[in-house]
Amino acid sequence: MQQVTVIGAGTMGNGIAHVFAQSGYKVSLVDVSGPALEKALATIGKNLDRMVAKEKITEADKTNTLGNITTYTSLAEGAKGSQLIVEAATENIDLKLKIFKQMDEVADANAILASNTSSISITKLGSVTQRPDKVIGMHFMNPVPVMQLVEVIRGYATTDDVTATIMDLSKKLGKIPTEVNDFPGFVANRILMPMINEAIISLQEGVAGVYEIDTVMKLGMAHPMGPLQLADFIGLDVCLAILRVLHDGLGNPKYAPSPLLVNMVTAGKLGAKSGEGFYSYTAGSKELVVAPSFNKK
Repeated sequence: MQQVTVIGAGTMGNGIAHVFAQSGYKVSLVDVSGPALEKALATIGKNLDRMVAKEKITEADKTNTLGNITTYTSLAEGAKGSQLIVEAATENIDLKLKIFKQMDEVADANAILASNTSSISITKLGSVTQRPDKVIGMHFMNPVPVMQLVEVIRGYATTDDVTATIMDLSKKLGKIPTEVNDFPGFVANRILMPMINEAIISLQEGVAGVYEIDTVMKLGMAHPMGPLQLADFIGLDVCLAILRVLHDGLGNPKYAPSPLLVNMVTAGKLGAKSGEGFYSYTAGSKELVVAPSFNKK
């Protein structure tokens, strides 16, 4: 495998393009928005500069990595010649189904179609293609260049050969792949999101404040970040979408999203990306400023 296409130039898409390009693969980065592609390249450049400063890579490595990435606003153009296409669009089932239909139509006959989805059924995504045996989940963690885990999710029809190919490819990227089966939320979010949701319910019910809840989980459970701050970094809208996938897919009321989470998303308080969630953030960055009035007793 020499050429890869990544669909979506957002946080996950540019990170995935970064790691493939840094590992020597030719990458076609596709997005309908030209400005989004420009922003993605700038982000990749900044992340590479940070790695150069830490002496993890050289200036030549940075130049080679950026040289391996070509941007496209046309999926048909960007998919040509790729042996793997990785979809990294917003966590929205209707959008992903539409993209997978398009991927199937324009991809080379033997190309593998992967999704970076964190919760949506790989079997369902494969069902809208003519190649469900070649559809697989490749769930990277954020930030992609730093985090080692890749959840590799087999759909109902995914073959052993395709799974083995993606497991091996993940290792070549310097990642640690873990194979899981196709159930709502897979492993990572089936466990993580109920914890985040319970933290929000604890806040909603007045058990403790934002800072206190996060401090208990950091100091008591050795978590590097508290669940409420982590939710802000993931995006409260993304957390809500995943919880709804879990609730709808498993039919268990324990996955029902907290009313406080629903209200915050409705009000546009989405976390770090909107400047405010459970904490407030410096404009244009994820630098934490202070917890809002939730923290007052």
